[in-house]
Amino acid sequence: MTMADDKKKIRVVIADDQTLFREGIKDLIENDRSLEVVGEAGDGPEALRLVKKLKPDVVLMDIKLPHMDGIQTTRKIHEECPETNVLVLSSFEDEAHVMEALQAGANGYLSKMLPASELVNALKAFANQGVMIPQPIMNRLLTGIRQKMGEEPPPSFASLTKTEMKILSFLGQGKSNKEIADSVPCSIKTVKNHLNSVFQKLGAENRTEAVVKGIERGLISAQQD
Repeated sequence: MTMADDKKKIRVVIADDQTLFREGIKDLIENDRSLEVVGEAGDGPEALRLVKKLKPDVVLMDIKLPHMDGIQTTRKIHEECPETNVLVLSSFEDEAHVMEALQAGANGYLSKMLPASELVNALKAFANQGVMIPQPIMNRLLTGIRQKMGEEPPPSFASLTKTEMKILSFLGQGKSNKEIADSVPCSIKTVKNHLNSVFQKLGAENRTEAVVKGIERGLISAQQD
């Protein structure tokens, strides 16, 4: 393995209080030559310390961590190490936990029930695109938020164009820039320009935050094409 190849690896920290689970995930991840586990943490403070020291690309974060739970740890990482993306991997799939994690700064949310064979691909897609919210979890988010919004009008926002609305919908489906470009159709550069406009109009810093704000404003539908 050359140094150039090594630099291309996606560097991962695993934060989970179950040693056997961490070891299993580590073995699974390191079977792929494009991924590397650079650290493991059994509690929140250790996870934060490792992220600040190692500057990984991704943290696989469990919610049920001792001393400082995964939500608090995610919030700290988002504040102190914003260049590191947090992907929550949890047994909780309800709307409340998912929304709390995303609002704390997580860029994605996966269920621990995900087949092992799919985790590596999901992790690589997340590292490349910076967002990972599977459609079943997205639908639960939509349902929960709509119930909460029943008595309140959605907050105001700058109007999105028809194309921007379509691209926001594709974000809600977890599509990559290339997949969006093929669907619109347009160039990847044009997709990036539209995304920047969407982020600015919604007051979002990244794809995940744009999806959350799109859900809150009723701009993303559970019935995706």
